[in-house]
Amino acid sequence: MALRCVEMFAGAGGLALGLDAAGIEHEAIIEWDQDACNTLRENRRSGVVPICDWPEVIQGDVRRFDFSTARGIDLVTGGPPCQPFSLGGKHRAFLDERDMFPAAIGAVRVARPSAFMFENVRGLTRTTFSNYFSYILLQLEFPDLVGRGREPWMDHLARLEKHKTKGAESEYHVVSRVLDAADFGIPQRRERVFIVGFRKDLGHEFSFPKQTHSYEALLHSQWISGEYWEKNRVAKRNRPVVPEQLQRKIHGLRDIYPSLLPRPWRTVREAIDGLPDPEKTPLGKLPQAHKFQPGARAYVGHTGSSLDDPAKALKAGDHGVPGGENMLRRSDGSVRYFTVRESARIQTFPDDYVFVGSWTESMRQLGNAVPVDLAACVAKAISAKLRMSKRSPANGRAEKTKVH
Repeated sequence: MALRCVEMFAGAGGLALGLDAAGIEHEAIIEWDQDACNTLRENRRSGVVPICDWPEVIQGDVRRFDFSTARGIDLVTGGPPCQPFSLGGKHRAFLDERDMFPAAIGAVRVARPSAFMFENVRGLTRTTFSNYFSYILLQLEFPDLVGRGREPWMDHLARLEKHKTKGAESEYHVVSRVLDAADFGIPQRRERVFIVGFRKDLGHEFSFPKQTHSYEALLHSQWISGEYWEKNRVAKRNRPVVPEQLQRKIHGLRDIYPSLLPRPWRTVREAIDGLPDPEKTPLGKLPQAHKFQPGARAYVGHTGSSLDDPAKALKAGDHGVPGGENMLRRSDGSVRYFTVRESARIQTFPDDYVFVGSWTESMRQLGNAVPVDLAACVAKAISAKLRMSKRSPANGRAEKTKVH
């Protein structure tokens, strides 16, 4: 029972791999950035992604893609460029020409998919952007109620709000949720907002997947049972002491049975296990992606990621790798940059997945990517609902179409 999608803003392929893992095949995959397109093409050729699931990438502006050729497709998805909303950006939102949510909403309006899924930075949900976030959600709920010519967006928002208040029937049932990747087994604290909608005639109320991993379980494994250190082969003499600021929290966990907790958060140590220290191993014996990169330095607020915690969110930066970010902080307090391969593991890409471009460019692609396993987790929940629709002819789903 094949499910099909059109993916916009595909980037380096994190979301695409997650969709593949959920059994959702790509009818079209669209990306404008040359290096990201080269990464997608290289991995397609190498066979990391089965040819039948990953078509040749369409390089170009998504606003020029004819979504009418995808009308009635199962899923439209993508991560609209997040710089307008990023905490590290200029926070211009709707004033930023990089805001691609209008294109995403337009794709839903024209393609009329059974469902859609869009991912973005948590900054989109900040109080500063609350009106605009509501505007995005209402447009996705009522995509046919379009703006009038040069109508200001706040006026369009007011019309949408009035339309809903009067009891208009939603075209899509839309829900959003901020998810922390660490809560789903990704070795990284990466908070992202997911927006999911199902066409109303399908009759589905979507629920996001439940958390599977927790900080409390990690603390219990490290400081109460000691299972974490044993599993990761850390000798007792090399284990750190309990951080003073955690002692009260750890004390409160002593009477909790581990079976009552989710699985522990995964850490940097676990993510990069098996990779040699790039600073000590000659490059000739390693793939280019695991090359040591000099120049890392820590400063206030940017001290790198602890070996025994999930990594801090990898960032792309406007001009290469941000200073003080994307670093490993060793047990002795020294720091070094994560290699491309280590960063790929933190983003849960397969080890044989390659990134085309310089170190800086590869790290930019990784900093912008959706963690593969997080994408798969949400996509599997969507897939389950869509498969229910395919088994129920009463839903009157549109006939299968082919993207040209």
